[in-house]
Amino acid sequence: MLVGNNIKKHIKLNPNQVEEFVSAATKCDFDVDIYYNRYVVDAKSILGVFGLDLTRQLTVEYSGYNKNFEQCLAHLQVAG
Repeated sequence: MLVGNNIKKHIKLNPNQVEEFVSAATKCDFDVDIYYNRYVVDAKSILGVFGLDLTRQLTVEYSGYNKNFEQCLAHLQVAG
């Protein structure tokens, strides 16, 4: 889903996937945020991501393109 210049995708993370997700986000040369409700953190921060409630559906918002990051998100994306 494209919102303005930002792309939003809904994902579900389990603790074993956080390191892979953060590693993929870190390689992006643009900002990547991950959030639910009002809790927004930098997706490049492993402590920030672990601080989120991983039992919830999370929203990733970013404004660039990185092939590896897109592939990572494709594995984590939830329908809807």
